[in-house]
Amino acid sequence: MPLQNRVTPLGELIETPERGLVYGNRGRLHDESRRIRRSYDGRRWIACRLEFRGRRRPDPMPPGRYTGLFFLDDATALAAGHRPCAECRNADYRGSLALTGAAGADELDRRLHEERLGPKLERDVGSLPDGAFVLLDGAPWLVLDGELLRWTPGGYAERRRATGRATVVTPATSLHVLASGWTGTVPLVHHNRR
Repeated sequence: MPLQNRVTPLGELIETPERGLVYGNRGRLHDESRRIRRSYDGRRWIACRLEFRGRRRPDPMPPGRYTGLFFLDDATALAAGHRPCAECRNADYRGSLALTGAAGADELDRRLHEERLGPKLERDVGSLPDGAFVLLDGAPWLVLDGELLRWTPGGYAERRRATGRATVVTPATSLHVLASGWTGTVPLVHHNRR
């Protein structure tokens, strides 16, 4: 039975059998019965590698520990408001700090937290960098190579031309990082693009 630990670009936690290419956490969200009780526990929302130095957690919801979360790809994690882990993705983390001018993790996490909770802006889709997400007809769509790709838990479904205005899902700080041409060390975009 799938756990409710898959993250959508909107930051929602859903149950689905697909795992994704990126692992992360936002604190301890589950109880002893492995039920999600809160959407976050603190401002530190990180995106990690699935494996690091041979370490891999067999149970993403161990009692009394943080809740392991899965994302389709890095673009999904960034849209949901997560940032690269300082340990397993140190180069990505340091690059994000440099690009945003943040003095450290606390400042970067504070900015992202304010943007996650703040109002969403509407922008011209064509002005957004590859890897950004927008909201169209209530669904998240990825901006990539002049197109919009509809997000699903298992990959990207239909395509549209990237035109018009839409509500931007990806936080402004992460948009700035993506606009720099940053791609990170884990897959920015899932390979399943129909």
